[in-house]
Amino acid sequence: MADSKQTIDEQLEEQQSEEQQSEAQQPESPGATAPGAQPCEPVEATHSDGDASAIEGDLDELVAVGAQRDEYLALAQRTQADFENYRKRVARESALAQERGVTKLAKELLPALDNLDRALEAAAHDDPLLDGVRLVRSELSASLARVGVKSFSPLGETFDPALHEAMATVPAAADGGAESGTVVEVYQPGYRLGESIIRPARVVVAA
Repeated sequence: MADSKQTIDEQLEEQQSEEQQSEAQQPESPGATAPGAQPCEPVEATHSDGDASAIEGDLDELVAVGAQRDEYLALAQRTQADFENYRKRVARESALAQERGVTKLAKELLPALDNLDRALEAAAHDDPLLDGVRLVRSELSASLARVGVKSFSPLGETFDPALHEAMATVPAAADGGAESGTVVEVYQPGYRLGESIIRPARVVVAA
């Protein structure tokens, strides 16, 4: 009996020793708290508010950049429109100045051209200077034509006070039945520059 009791006690001791060894080798669970340590509280996410503020700041910056871009675009469009208007105005003023200059020059030359015409009419057909006068008259007329000055002779046309200057009138019956208001003779041809009349034609009108 004594040996049997001793055997049971030895078995119990061995079992307790194995249990203690097993507990010593078992790893601690992740959530286990070390003896004497304070339990850890879960850390809450604190980045959500910061991210929202950053996004709002980016949106405000984009809105400001868009508004600035629209302002610069409107400024560029206004500048382009102003420059286009300025270019047209300068071109118009330049054309008018050129027209005034040509008109002034033509008015200075027309008396000389008229004198050449009178000389040609009065000269004898065998005058040796006749060809030279014709050449000078032709060159002068061509020079005026190159700058846009053209002559017009309204013989047979209806009298127009904007284009013609009546120097005299004759009865319609005395002129072989010409209609009243018709130009029957041209004393001096008229000259125009484009639509502008430099000098009206001096004419005789049937009344």
